[in-house]
Amino acid sequence: MQAQRLSRRSFWLLLLIPLTLASYFGWQYFKSPKEQTHLPTARVERGNLQDQVTATGTLKPANYVDVGAQISGQLTHLHVEVGDQVEAGQLLAEIDARVLEANVAASRAQLRAQAAQLRDRQAQLQLAKHHYQRQQNLRADDAVTEEALQQAEASYLSSQAQVEQLQAQIEQNQSSLAADEANLEYARILAPISGTVVSISARQGQTLNANQQAPVILQVADLSQMRVETRVSEADISRLRPGMPAYFTTLGSQNQRWQGQLLRIEPTPVIENNVVLYNAPFDVENRRGQLLPQMTAQVFFVVAQTDNALLIPTAALQRVQRNQYQVRVLAADGSQQLREVQIGVNNRIQAEVLSGLEEGEVVVLQTGGQQNRATGNNTGNINRPTGMPRL
Repeated sequence: MQAQRLSRRSFWLLLLIPLTLASYFGWQYFKSPKEQTHLPTARVERGNLQDQVTATGTLKPANYVDVGAQISGQLTHLHVEVGDQVEAGQLLAEIDARVLEANVAASRAQLRAQAAQLRDRQAQLQLAKHHYQRQQNLRADDAVTEEALQQAEASYLSSQAQVEQLQAQIEQNQSSLAADEANLEYARILAPISGTVVSISARQGQTLNANQQAPVILQVADLSQMRVETRVSEADISRLRPGMPAYFTTLGSQNQRWQGQLLRIEPTPVIENNVVLYNAPFDVENRRGQLLPQMTAQVFFVVAQTDNALLIPTAALQRVQRNQYQVRVLAADGSQQLREVQIGVNNRIQAEVLSGLEEGEVVVLQTGGQQNRATGNNTGNINRPTGMPRL
């Protein structure tokens, strides 16, 4: 009898344990709707937000000159090397000038000979003038014939013409001498601007031919101001405007930003891998010389920005119609409330809340498909680098 009681008690005890556990877990399950549904949520917080257009760019000097040769000849001396600092007017290179010096000497000698000829012609003119005047006086007294007077007049006018002709020849040769002297000066290649020698294309002893195209010897650039040549895709170019702020980082200095303002949007596109890109340049100061030509820049054009604003993820937004949104606010008891909000700056990841929410409130996030249909955003574009084709 005692054994039967123990057996019956064990049976009820074993049956009571799983019932108790089931009751406990059921109570835990239904206690909180938030925990039941495991809804993705986010809290309304304050922060800074920027709406940006990202792109890649290449650094170039804002002011540079390709220094070339205006005359042909052998490059006899090269006085600089890559990296040298030069001042405007400094001698950079020299071309063999022996032929040019000979041309200048010949032109000067010819001018001296013509000057002597001019003095002789002027003396002949003076003599012809006096003879003509005497013939006029004698003709007045009827002492010479009319023919003699006419011959004297013709001789005088001929002497005048010869003097004028020689003077014109002298002016022509003076112009030729000026050209020869200029070519002689071109044999000495001077720095057109102050800056740094960034490249040298010719070598000492090389023969330069400037008859068809001016050969480039070296490049001098002012590296105190750099230009960022930025290529922006056609999908983003309409969001840019001249004068808007921009900044960039380089591969070697991710934590340092260089600031500038967009100069212009160049209308001629470049097509790379079937992607249409437009150049959007801006300048930055480079007083410390940290930026060098051909560096790669990660560029950010600031379309809009706000500081210390209420922010929520864009995944919480439901588009009602153009520029009108709703969000689901989660209460402490797990209930949800649909609320209209006004949105400011929106970078497709976070959005500024202008009205409709308070700091600390919890909003319900939507799934990817729901968010695309509600907000019209293509989440696949988030963080996609400008100019890269969609996969």
